[in-house]
Amino acid sequence: MRWQISEVDGDAVARLGRELDIPNIIARLLVLRGITDPETAQRFLHPALYQLHNPFLLADMKTAVERLRRALEHREKILIYGDYDVDGTMAVVILLAALRGLGGEVEAYIPHRLSDGYGMRAAVMEEAAAKGVRVVVSVDTGIREHEALIRARELGLDCIVTDHHLPGENLPPACAILNPQRADSGYPEKVLAGVGVAFKLVQALLGERLCGRLLQSYLKVVAIGTVADVVPLLGENRVITRFGLEAFRQPSQAGLRALLEVSGLGDRNISAGDLAFRLAPRLNAAGRMQDARDVIDLFTCSDLEKAREIAGRLETLNRDRQRIEDGILREIAEKMDRQPEKRQHYSIVLAGEAWHRGVLGIVAQRVVERYHRPALILSVENGMGVGSGRSIRALHLLDALASMQELFVRYGGHARAAGFTLPADRIGELETRFEQYAREILKPIDLEPSLRVDAEVSGHDIDWTLYEALETLAPFGCGNPTPVLAARDLRLVVGPRILQEKHLKLRVARGPRSFDAIGWGMAEQGAMLVAGQTLDLAFTLDQNVFQDTTTLRLVVSEIRG
Repeated sequence: MRWQISEVDGDAVARLGRELDIPNIIARLLVLRGITDPETAQRFLHPALYQLHNPFLLADMKTAVERLRRALEHREKILIYGDYDVDGTMAVVILLAALRGLGGEVEAYIPHRLSDGYGMRAAVMEEAAAKGVRVVVSVDTGIREHEALIRARELGLDCIVTDHHLPGENLPPACAILNPQRADSGYPEKVLAGVGVAFKLVQALLGERLCGRLLQSYLKVVAIGTVADVVPLLGENRVITRFGLEAFRQPSQAGLRALLEVSGLGDRNISAGDLAFRLAPRLNAAGRMQDARDVIDLFTCSDLEKAREIAGRLETLNRDRQRIEDGILREIAEKMDRQPEKRQHYSIVLAGEAWHRGVLGIVAQRVVERYHRPALILSVENGMGVGSGRSIRALHLLDALASMQELFVRYGGHARAAGFTLPADRIGELETRFEQYAREILKPIDLEPSLRVDAEVSGHDIDWTLYEALETLAPFGCGNPTPVLAARDLRLVVGPRILQEKHLKLRVARGPRSFDAIGWGMAEQGAMLVAGQTLDLAFTLDQNVFQDTTTLRLVVSEIRG
């Protein structure tokens, strides 16, 4: 893997460090993130709740609030039309809490991934109208759902769309459309998650009542969906996540306590990484494997034992998801071995008979990580192919699909992820055209895996002071990645240990100081390492807590011997 040592304007680093009186490495990392202005840097380093924007800056917010207040006043039935991923379910949770807290007669509909698929359906609108629903609020969906929203209008339903996906050329018919990506939107933050847009509606509805512990209870849930949806943790998203994580120190809600317990996080400070890699997969497992309704039940449950029962089901579903995912990945590896010419392609399109549709997105991401090419993975059943795609940074996936949109029955997504459906007999054409598009857009260097290194440090610099300085940049995630450091000429103190047959544990030293290091999933490299050899490591810094003892640890990204 190529190491790309980030280049930076040294004068800008020195100036920022001097004006803010911050360590040179922090000034360097801020400049690498495009932050060179002292005022902007202060806002980044010190997020504050006043940095949350006025929700009424969103187009149509006044109309949406007025319609919901009228519905609450007249006891009209309200339906929240959700989505089955973490972003969508967390948005449902906060709107249910807010509207019920205001006395609303409100229920939620969560589509089933396998039987309903993504998006809104006219049949659901018809059923809602038959039950007396007067107002429908969509979350994390709706911006391109013309058919369903036209039918809703015919039925006399007032629809409020809250969504964050890119709109089409024309907006669908609705009472109000809350989306910061609307062409006519003056909202300062364009890349909120779906739950973030729903939160702005809650913020507008509750006004000054949304403060203190009530605000903390919302921000915890919004932070989960924000991190899970992989939106940049900058600006308003950074504020939401920072204060949401702080609120995790007091998880009073039964469902959240049970989820933390089953995730092994019951007695530790929660990071954005914990949300992304421990909580989100368990919550996503419900919608991927069975029914996302379990997630809503978990977060609206007040009985701890009942919540533990639901959390236990999510844990079981997540293990099932991992097993099925591993099986499909093995099949894909075999397909690639049988067709070695595919490794020379600029893209990968693979289909399997009745592959579990709930895991296709994760599988596509794993394929991208392994082969460093945009990938479309499809499951074929009853003459139709249902697929998920993931991409590398250099290729905008939604633009790629839009260039061949006549192939699809349905498609949608964004730059790095997308979903689609098409007749199975057109998969060959999809593969050909996707490869042609990739070759037009990508250069050979785009297909070479590389590792961005933010800074080189000496072994003498690795200590708690460095770790604590880096933590001032947290929470880390999309748009603000965990800083990757490189240290050269480290000595391997003892031979490597293999943990759980897949992880690599090392003890490295520079001079008299030594450090533990862990390489997740890097066990196969252990055979090439011997005690006493000199290594260059690219790594992130982490703290490891074991038996009430906290130590500093290097999390290895790459080893050079």
